Amino acid sequence: MNFTEHPPPTRREERLRGTDSLFARVEPFWPAGRRDLHWHVLPTPAEAVALAAPYTGITGPGLEPVSPDGMHCTLLHAIGATRDDVDIEELLRDVRRTARTLVPVTLTFDRPAVGALALEISGWPGAPFSTLVDMVTAATDRKGAAFKPGRSRYPHITLGYTTSSAASLDAVALRADLASIDGPLSATVLADRIHLVEQRHDGRRIQWNPIAEIPLGASA
Repeated sequence: MNFTEHPPPTRREERLRGTDSLFARVEPFWPAGRRDLHWHVLPTPAEAVALAAPYTGITGPGLEPVSPDGMHCTLLHAIGATRDDVDIEELLRDVRRTARTLVPVTLTFDRPAVGALALEISGWPGAPFSTLVDMVTAATDRKGAAFKPGRSRYPHITLGYTTSSAASLDAVALRADLASIDGPLSATVLADRIHLVEQRHDGRRIQWNPIAEIPLGASA
């Protein structure tokens, strides 16, 4: 069997291949300014600072860094559903009933990766995280609003989003910067509560307004 050997990509080809603006990608189904319902696990301010610390200064053209107060671990983006489409109090009562039966879990984030749309850190364990995803997806769906479920398949927190200048992003240099970090990368988030927010973007940054937080366990 014969294989065709291709030369390695140039640095320009590596920069351009597979890189796109996150906000251009989501605009067709989540236009700027629309406040969709999201469920998150949110780090405390101290946890967020610890998560961000190893990556301070790691950025580049075409990448918009996420400040510690903007860090979030999404469970569900209810695409197309706003708070006007849902009986929020009934939704919260529904989620609280199940949340009482769940045990808080510590998520560990220590796997930085350069993707096509973002620089992110992945977390574990995945199984209890998926339980939270299933819970809020089912509860939101039971409220009858028409939405497309944007479910998170694994725990992750974004450190930077690609923007309209994404073609200038040098993925090789970014990976080299990550490899040069001399020190521990692992940081944790105690998922002892979940947050319902209405979230929007302006084509460069993501922001949200809190609606409610629901503790996990007997205190829910």
